[in-house]
Amino acid sequence: MTTTDEQVTGPPVRRLTRDARRRQLLETARAIVRDEGADRLTLGRLASRAGISKPIAYDHFATRSGLLVELYRWLDTEKVQSFTDAMARGSHGRADTVGLLAETYIDCAADTGGEAYAVGAALAGNEQSAAVLQELLDAAVQMFVAVLGPHCDVPPAPLERRCVALVGAGEALSAAVVRGRCRQADAVEEYARLISAAVAAPD
Repeated sequence: MTTTDEQVTGPPVRRLTRDARRRQLLETARAIVRDEGADRLTLGRLASRAGISKPIAYDHFATRSGLLVELYRWLDTEKVQSFTDAMARGSHGRADTVGLLAETYIDCAADTGGEAYAVGAALAGNEQSAAVLQELLDAAVQMFVAVLGPHCDVPPAPLERRCVALVGAGEALSAAVVRGRCRQADAVEEYARLISAAVAAPD
């Protein structure tokens, strides 16, 4: 029997929705950074590893800088979502909130295996990218303010300044964990102490 165009020779290929394809590409980009380093992350390499054509990759991200920015946003969103999910599991007093905030912030950095830092370093020096990085840091500060505000009597302006400092400290401690200069458990413990001190001290 001869094979014709009408005969099915294998299972049909399921086309991904645009959102599903974008997530697949971001997951693949993350894997490239983890396995090969941020310098190897190009749209061509992404297309090859994802098993798609280059035009599809370019349709989603247009430029390598655009890909790096979106990957960094995605990794940062995971951090916020992890904390949101943890907080949603029951009600929490101040001590529990501080502990969850410290643990989630440090653990997310460790879970990415330094991928977020590698991507951030690759974005350094680009004015547009720097604006995005600052935007994400500002969003983290506002998250800290919203989470810690109900658990302290510090006025809004000084609380925001303290949260700026706390986010900076969290980034530094996370980097120390990723670089192997600090144990993850120790970083979480120290970070929780810093957060507790920030919300307990009077203005």
